[in-house]
Amino acid sequence: MSGVLRGVLAARSLLRAPAMSQRAGLTTKPAKEPVGAAETAISMTVFMIAILGPSGWVLANLESYKERK
Repeated sequence: MSGVLRGVLAARSLLRAPAMSQRAGLTTKPAKEPVGAAETAISMTVFMIAILGPSGWVLANLESYKERK
């Protein structure tokens, strides 16, 4: 019985895909061009509007959303 079990386990290990190592594309070099203060302010403003805009709209119109028609 143990020989059959060993054979089954050996066959299963052969069918399994080989383990793949995943590597992230991380770099430790500094940026090629420094990011200026204006670019930083513009990008943060765009992200703030994109994230907080829809939720602010819903909260501002909450009473109209509560009404059942």
